[in-house]
Amino acid sequence: MFAFGLIASFAQIGVALAQDIPTGGSPSPLFGAQPFTQPVLLFEEFGTQPMPGSACTNCAPLPPARSCQSGPDGAALDAFLRQPLWPAPTREANTSRPNYWASMIGGCVRPLATSAVEGRPPGEWFAHQRWSEFQPRAYFQSAMTGARTNNGLRDAWQRHHFTVGEFRRGGLYYRGGTNRNLQVRFHPNFPVQQPNSVWTFDGTMPPKLLMARVGEPIMFRHFNALPIDPAANNGFGAHTISTHEHNGHNPAESDGFAGAFFFPGQFYDYRWPMQLAGYDSINTNASDPRAGYPNGAGGVTRIRGDWRETMSTHWFHDHMLDYTAQNVYKGNAAMMNYYSAVDRGREGFQCNYSNPNNANLCLPSGTGLDWGNRDYDVNLVIADKAWDANGQLWFNPFNTDGFLGDRVLVNWTWMPYLDVRARRYRFRILNGAVSRNFQFALVTQTGARVPFHMVANDGNIMEHAVRFPNAQSQDLPEQAIAERYDIVVDFAQFRAGDRLYLVNLLEHQTGRGPQRTVPLADVLSGRYDGRDPAVGRIMELRVQSYTGRDQSMNPAQYEEGGRVMIPRPTPPADVLQTAVRRDFEFARSGGTDNAPWTIRTNGGAGLTADVHRVSAAPTQGQWEIWTLHSGGGWQHPVHIHFEEGRILTRDGAPPPIWERWARKDVFRVGENPTGHSSSAVEVLIRFREFMGTFVEHCHNTQHEDHAMLLRWDLRSPGQVIAIPTPIPDWEGVYYEPSADLQTQAN
Repeated sequence: MFAFGLIASFAQIGVALAQDIPTGGSPSPLFGAQPFTQPVLLFEEFGTQPMPGSACTNCAPLPPARSCQSGPDGAALDAFLRQPLWPAPTREANTSRPNYWASMIGGCVRPLATSAVEGRPPGEWFAHQRWSEFQPRAYFQSAMTGARTNNGLRDAWQRHHFTVGEFRRGGLYYRGGTNRNLQVRFHPNFPVQQPNSVWTFDGTMPPKLLMARVGEPIMFRHFNALPIDPAANNGFGAHTISTHEHNGHNPAESDGFAGAFFFPGQFYDYRWPMQLAGYDSINTNASDPRAGYPNGAGGVTRIRGDWRETMSTHWFHDHMLDYTAQNVYKGNAAMMNYYSAVDRGREGFQCNYSNPNNANLCLPSGTGLDWGNRDYDVNLVIADKAWDANGQLWFNPFNTDGFLGDRVLVNWTWMPYLDVRARRYRFRILNGAVSRNFQFALVTQTGARVPFHMVANDGNIMEHAVRFPNAQSQDLPEQAIAERYDIVVDFAQFRAGDRLYLVNLLEHQTGRGPQRTVPLADVLSGRYDGRDPAVGRIMELRVQSYTGRDQSMNPAQYEEGGRVMIPRPTPPADVLQTAVRRDFEFARSGGTDNAPWTIRTNGGAGLTADVHRVSAAPTQGQWEIWTLHSGGGWQHPVHIHFEEGRILTRDGAPPPIWERWARKDVFRVGENPTGHSSSAVEVLIRFREFMGTFVEHCHNTQHEDHAMLLRWDLRSPGQVIAIPTPIPDWEGVYYEPSADLQTQAN
């Protein structure tokens, strides 16, 4: 084992060699900051509210922008967002009211003959499906706007109210009982981010978290309060946005279609039904106690659908056509925890150890709330970033291979520490980068690997927990962009005062994909040459004493051969013979300099993105096998919207154990040095309940934005008419014809 050297030495090596990695710019300065001298930002909950029961007679409109180059005043925006949801959401897009900023747009852009307050495409094509059946029962609203000081807007909407568990006074995460006065900066030594450098939900930090219940439909009204002038972006980012809830079982009009974006001064009503897949065909009488959500009073409200389709850790982010990478990198991303009968967020309560009617897995969380405790359940979004000599976030939009930052932020904080109790914790780890994959090791101060269990892969709790280290991997497997890994770590084996480190071992030199896994010993001893400064320790965990009783589940009891967490749905016996097969190759065949990335469908030509073209049209309910290939050796994390799939094979062989027990929505294809990817992946999948226009794309979002995206439509049996393509404009959304690709079906 190798002891760590001086903390500062690794930072200095990184500064000296940062120019070797392809940011295309100078090393990001540290302004004298030292590693592990600030606490990590813990997520701030949006806080859902019950839908208003009556109209608001004195509600004010979205406050005006201060100028063509800026958003509205922060205090005025907070006052606006405190109002109840108004006007009431409608099944079809609200085009009866003009854009809130129509008059100012007339002076900044051009006079508008017409406009609409809602940017959702009008009419039946983008009307909320099954509106009367899944009318929203809860809502939240937020505005995408420039960085500003947090004024405590959401303090009262936190479920813990800063009075429960570790968030109460004297707890590990109390920190004054407010997020008021928090500025958007990556370290106290760093400059504050300017309003056009970082764009976030509310314009504030901490990063945001939606805590939602399976079976409780939610309305998200997303306001666009970005500058009217598209050039007021400090060099990158689009002021038009579209929000994708990754990978919700949501109808197409609320999926965040890349071509259904909206403009400053507008809102878009996203209605997320939050229903279990299989709603129409499985457990239709809502009798299964495992299919349900916590009712807030110690019970479970049962719902229809397949409990095996229960989801847990999601996120939502921008999906603007051609600008997803820039907007996500700039701050348009939030996490989302699903709570259910199975994943209640309350340990020690109705655990399923002996009574089959008690579905709660009792994953580490806490006990103070009926559901949604976050004392020992921690969301972590990890992403690489770069900033200029003035400390302002910086991005190179011309790097079509994939932009790599030279610093790694955890929850938007540079090299933070996290206090943890000597007990079990759940970490929900999201790779929120735009082009970089990670591979994480968890080690002690002396360099010894810390054992842990993976319990969820992407948004899904697995059938069996997988222990690390194991025969196939010593550390967490490679984690591609948008993948989520939920792990359980038991800190009870350590003493108060011990320190542990989360270490990234995956080296990148280009956006092509990872170059190699750096041996842990080389990183810890200082032998690593530092050519990629994102390799190394990124967060410190400081163990604190624990006097309570850990009532969370022991994941070792759920390893293969033991108990089952959530079994994977079982397909029909003849599915391999009857399934529709489709083939997609992600490559660079026939692209252009500006749009080099292509997708080849069923042996056809390599094509760049065109939202008018329907490359696949599955029939609702049909089992399908999609084979995903990578051409030319490039690595691509492929994301299929709307449903999870099961990996059948990787290059004809069974997948590794952490994928064998999982359902996934991101599928790594292409060459890599970790052995955790392959040139071809077979995915078993089917689409149910809702229809419409969805996409499939590479989640290296620089590849996506430079044409590696295709449209697919989910249709009813016998449907042959393609949904028309929405074309948004300042004056409204109109439609153009769509066309089916001739090679779309085998």
